[in-house]
Amino acid sequence: MQACSFRASALSSLAPTRPVSRAFAPVVAKAADTKKASTQARHKRLRKKLSGTTERPRMAVFKSNEHIYVQVGTEALGQSQLLLETSLEPGTVLQVIDDSNGHTLVHASTIMKDLKESLETGGANMAAAEVVGKKVAELCLAKNIDKVAFDRGGFRYHGRIKAVADAARAGGLVF
Repeated sequence: MQACSFRASALSSLAPTRPVSRAFAPVVAKAADTKKASTQARHKRLRKKLSGTTERPRMAVFKSNEHIYVQVGTEALGQSQLLLETSLEPGTVLQVIDDSNGHTLVHASTIMKDLKESLETGGANMAAAEVVGKKVAELCLAKNIDKVAFDRGGFRYHGRIKAVADAARAGGLVF
């Protein structure tokens, strides 16, 4: 008799405390551990919907604590494009690249010599972002690129990212 009562108490302690069927339970993704991980997750979600084509290349923006970088490129396969390096004479061709994974058509950043000299303060402020946005718009229009898809790189659309976008729009780019 004791064995039966022990068995009954042991079985009752193994009974589930939660509902057995979890088929319709919501799946909640784990929150990111760091700010960088959050930015990368946002960028990954954004890149699922956004890609550069030859008609509308992707304008990708990256910001660090010291500089801001913008590049316009395509993910189209099998085309040769020109890589431009901006110097004192805009449009100087340095090399012709043939990259099967995509092409950088235009780039500008606060580490370029002509932009670095024109900036009074460092490259991590709103004024520098506006200068980079205007420069990339000027270079795109020189290459007959007037429509782009704006990729904010997972960063929130405010501050320096917004300043680049507004300056590029003011420079004549459409996005």
